[in-house]
Amino acid sequence: MALSFTKMHGLGNDFVVVDGVTQKVSLSARQIRALADRHMGIGYDQLLLVEPPSQPDVDFNYRIFNVDGSEVEHCGNGARCFALFVKAKGLSLKNPLTVKTLNRVISLRFEKSGDIAVDMGKPILDPALLPFHAESRAAIYHRTLRVNGADIKVEFGAVSMGNPHAVIIVEDLGNTAVKEIGQALQDHLDFPDGVNVGFAQVLRRNHINLRVYERGTGETLACGTGACAATAVGCVNGLLDETVQVDQEGGSLRIQWPFSVSEESPVIMTGPACIIYDGIIEDS
Repeated sequence: MALSFTKMHGLGNDFVVVDGVTQKVSLSARQIRALADRHMGIGYDQLLLVEPPSQPDVDFNYRIFNVDGSEVEHCGNGARCFALFVKAKGLSLKNPLTVKTLNRVISLRFEKSGDIAVDMGKPILDPALLPFHAESRAAIYHRTLRVNGADIKVEFGAVSMGNPHAVIIVEDLGNTAVKEIGQALQDHLDFPDGVNVGFAQVLRRNHINLRVYERGTGETLACGTGACAATAVGCVNGLLDETVQVDQEGGSLRIQWPFSVSEESPVIMTGPACIIYDGIIEDS
């Protein structure tokens, strides 16, 4: 099997994107894991698969696989790369594009600036729908974690952007044990499907710094759904305005959520995407 692919990134969050429209694709979890190896494979945070639409009101199916081979629900940085890939490869010149993820339909729009705006859908704040075991919805939840041999108490907001997120507000990102706390909260039994863990430092009401420890991947240079989740949690807790610049190690995103109109309003994420190179995967 010879399979064409494109290596891309959105703010350093890197992807292998595979066209499943014009070529037959059959990748096992083992192959996905092998290709993700940064020393003996290609290396990426996630693999994105472009497929023909499964329903008449969408343009494409958008599938996302972590480096451990598991399929996940959503990736915002990947969505921008998906849009650029489809345009660059001549699969569609529509603007906007409508694509179906594992559990929602989203809209991708090219801006005049060259950035791509993604309608990420509404934040889901009902804990049962994340899923997250909690007695009732709250702005902040409290849990005790075992970290480095000691019990610590953490406070976090919980929201789904098509995938589950816990967001911890911190005062100093540089002195936060992102990996240790992130892994401990991911493993907590109250998140039966795991959770992406964000650590947000509020600089101003319209500006935050963010780090995200992702399910099945670990910390990445940027996380689009994580930026949306952090903004939603900040808004719900009265810490942020409706338009927020979210800075991550890989770069910045603009997140807009008109929650004062309605919590049902969609979150709009705007940022760049970049093609790195094209290649061929040989059968192995």
